[in-house]
Amino acid sequence: MQQVMENLERIRYLILDVDGTMTDGGVYLDSRGEEMKRFSIKDGAGILLARQAGIESVILTGRESRCVQRRAGELSISLVFQGVKDKRAFLLDFLETNDILPQEAAYMGDDLNDLEAMQCVGLAVCPQDAAKQVKAYCPIVLSAKGGEGAVREFVEMILEKRGIQYEGLVL
Repeated sequence: MQQVMENLERIRYLILDVDGTMTDGGVYLDSRGEEMKRFSIKDGAGILLARQAGIESVILTGRESRCVQRRAGELSISLVFQGVKDKRAFLLDFLETNDILPQEAAYMGDDLNDLEAMQCVGLAVCPQDAAKQVKAYCPIVLSAKGGEGAVREFVEMILEKRGIQYEGLVL
C-alpha cells in the first residue's frame, strides 16, 4: 500500500474510461434513437479540481458518442479518444509520443476491456461496481460506483495525499 500512496504523488495524467466509470454504464436511447448518458456533476468537479492541481484528464473509450464529446467540451478536456478498440496499444503509443512515464499516469476503468491498458500505467483504479477481475487487479477500489462520484473520490485521494487544500480551489 505504501507504493500505491507514493504513486499518487507522481500522477500527472488521469486516463478515464467512460461507460461504467464516468457514467453509470447505461446506454439510454430516446424515441429518435439518439444516445444519452448520465454524467455525475461531482465527477466533473473532480476533473476541474484535478486540472487546477496540474493533473490532465484524458478520455479513452472504445465506443463513440456525441455525448462524450459534449461533456469533454464542457470540462475543457482536449484529449478525447473515442472508438479505440485496442486500448493497450493506443495507450502505450500515447505515453511514448507524449514523453509520459508510466508512473505519471493513472487509469480508471471498470471492465475487462480496460485490464490490458491498466497494466501500462503506474496506478490502476476502479469504481466499486467494476467487474470482479478488474477489482482483483486494481490496488485501489473506490467506494463510489461508476457515474456516482468515483472520479471525484479518486481525485480527492490524490489531492489529500499531496496536501492540497481543495476546499479553496475554484470550480
